[in-house]
Amino acid sequence: MANKPEPAGLSLRLAAAQRLRAVLGGEHFAPLSTSDIADGRDRAMANRLITTALRRHGQIDVIIAELLGKGLPARSGTFEAVLRLSLAQLVFLPDLGAHSALFLAVEALKKDNKARHLTGLMNAVLRKAQANSARYGLMDERLLLPEAVRSRWTSAYGETELDAFAEALIEGAPLDLTLRDDDEELVEALGAERLMADSVRLASRDRPVEALPGYDAGRWWVQDAASAIPARLLRASPGASVLDLCAAPGGKTAQLAKAGFEVSALDSDSARLERFSANMSRLGYAPEVITADASSYRAETPFDAIVLDAPCSATGTFRRHPEILWHRNAADIAGRVRLQRALLTNAFANLAVGGSLIYCVCSLEPEEGEAQADWALGALPGLEADPITVAEMAGLAEAVTEKGHVRTHPGMAPGGRNGGMDGFFVARFRRTR
Repeated sequence: MANKPEPAGLSLRLAAAQRLRAVLGGEHFAPLSTSDIADGRDRAMANRLITTALRRHGQIDVIIAELLGKGLPARSGTFEAVLRLSLAQLVFLPDLGAHSALFLAVEALKKDNKARHLTGLMNAVLRKAQANSARYGLMDERLLLPEAVRSRWTSAYGETELDAFAEALIEGAPLDLTLRDDDEELVEALGAERLMADSVRLASRDRPVEALPGYDAGRWWVQDAASAIPARLLRASPGASVLDLCAAPGGKTAQLAKAGFEVSALDSDSARLERFSANMSRLGYAPEVITADASSYRAETPFDAIVLDAPCSATGTFRRHPEILWHRNAADIAGRVRLQRALLTNAFANLAVGGSLIYCVCSLEPEEGEAQADWALGALPGLEADPITVAEMAGLAEAVTEKGHVRTHPGMAPGGRNGGMDGFFVARFRRTR
């Protein structure tokens, strides 16, 4: 007897469930690639299901609590992941149709020895969800952010901005690029719009990043508009020695090399440095590469300037990595604060007198930004604030704070353009003795 053909769409559903299950277990989200799903349309569909489930995580939590009064069954394999994908489709992606959501959910569980006994429960739950999908689709958007996050960010940014944050979470992030050279023909070929300085934005694209015009020739690199700000604010003369601490994947190193500095790029992760080196080779830059711990590295000769993009909670990147909203807690943030202080201390030790230091984090947490800048000024004698001015932030003056820091968030419009930007904090210092 011939084997029955696999139902259409099942393989992509299984791949999506495995990836979502890993993220629910604490892994960082990375979109499915060609090695996971070869067909471009299937891959796009699977990634759409996963990202919708992640962006709508808070609302789906409420739906699951209503549908499963006793909670999720224990030791049930892919049940939760399949359920979340199916609810995402039924409630938030109605254009994909309801029938496939129910049918493929059951078929997916049949492939999992730990979940196949739950096919009846899955079918019953999803049929109830289908009957209530219109009501679920009108759920309060405040549920998109965890209560603890909403409380913290309301205090820091206000309720109005949080509404913009929720909108940004649903919309996701456009693709921002930094240009190696100012080339209007390239901007037009990319179908991009200018943001600030040498940053441009693609609101939409119909091909992978590697297939965009100018990629192979190294004429640009991917870098969110917010991430491109810190390196531009460094005060140093062309030819100055600059250390890029925690450099991988290399966007800021490329900016520093483009500006004419003598750049040394340091990172402790050899795997990340392999990607870094590939990026530099494509762009045609050749910085000195140092594999070392940024908290203990000591240079023979102090650097004229240092850029420290410190490891952080990365909550400012939630448009691309919505799982961060649910993975981070107060203990995580406190641990990163301690590491950032060690890195700031060592950066100061490697900085020449008169040198410029940029400290930045892709975090929306004041403890990792504004509070760290205050701490550094009090803990490191000889370090003084070098305030950033509105004139230096053409196209985003509202990001400059009273203390001369830069604070961006997803509710801001770089260069007046739609699409928001990552949450970033930037402080500039100078060593005076």
